Amino acid sequence: MSDNMHHQWLLLAACFWVIFMFMVASKFITLTFKDPDAYSAKQEFLFLTAVPDTGRSPGETHLPEELKPTGRMLVEPLVYTQRLELMRNVCREDTLRNLSHTAISKFVLDRIFVCDKHKILFCQTPKVGNTQWKKVLIVLNGAFPSIEEIPENVVHDHEKNGLPRLSSFSEAEIQKRLKTYFKFFIVRDPFERLISAFKDKFVHNPRFEPWYRHEIAPGIIRKYRRNRTETRGIQFEDFVRYLGDPNHRWLDLQFGDHIIHWVTYVELCAPCEITYSIVGHHETLEDDAPYILREAGIDHLVSYPTIPLGITAYNRTKVEHYFLGISKRDIRRLYARFEGDFKLFGYQKPEFLLN
Repeated sequence: MSDNMHHQWLLLAACFWVIFMFMVASKFITLTFKDPDAYSAKQEFLFLTAVPDTGRSPGETHLPEELKPTGRMLVEPLVYTQRLELMRNVCREDTLRNLSHTAISKFVLDRIFVCDKHKILFCQTPKVGNTQWKKVLIVLNGAFPSIEEIPENVVHDHEKNGLPRLSSFSEAEIQKRLKTYFKFFIVRDPFERLISAFKDKFVHNPRFEPWYRHEIAPGIIRKYRRNRTETRGIQFEDFVRYLGDPNHRWLDLQFGDHIIHWVTYVELCAPCEITYSIVGHHETLEDDAPYILREAGIDHLVSYPTIPLGITAYNRTKVEHYFLGISKRDIRRLYARFEGDFKLFGYQKPEFLLN
């Protein structure tokens, strides 16, 4: 009897051990294969990271080889100067003038957020991790004591977050801030940004913004879907045709400010008209974020949140997958519109357009 009970207890313990190990293995698999875009969909890259871009081929950046990040991306301070020099050089190219220059309109001024207390201007480039930067400025402006205490529904509510736009000031006050304040914005690979915008607004739509699916998507489908009998929701191919159409502006006017999630960096921030202090790159944000805080003189007041591994790494396979099956003509037209963004910020023309 005693031996039987002993064997039963051993068997029961073994079963519990197997179940425990299975749970641990399942958790590990879930974390390992988590899609970075799915992770970030809920809070638009609440946490961001940068890891070495092993998918890019040598020479894809305009930076010298000795300054390219290796291992953990340790970006030398000289890189930030070179980014600005590259931007200024492209701004001077007459052949790209239509793609690199824009007026400092109210549309641009609406994108720039102000921290008067520390003399900082931040230009918003959606789908490049702006939520966290807005939180940094909200804390610096004194609306909340820490980033952790800011409710998610307040971050983008500009009546509650205490974050003024540059457009809210007089012309003289605008010019004074543009000339004297620390100014920065963040960019990422233009095509990867468009994929992120498409997934966030038309596929996942985590903030429940129904107008993207029920108003904007049907408008794009009516104009750009080739197969009129197809009844599926908006496809990335429809989105690409809309963005690459030289006559896209008539739809943009109907869509209003919602287009900020996919218009060019040039249209958002006027980089050839405004003298920015730093341009950060999403792919090297792990180094760029603390560098920006130091240069702005606020690193002792606020820290950029911990960045999980892999979230901002350039995913060439994902980009190629999304463009698979889309005609070269449509992709070339898309690139023609975003060529200014590619060249201003040193991003390589996609390999699938070089063949």
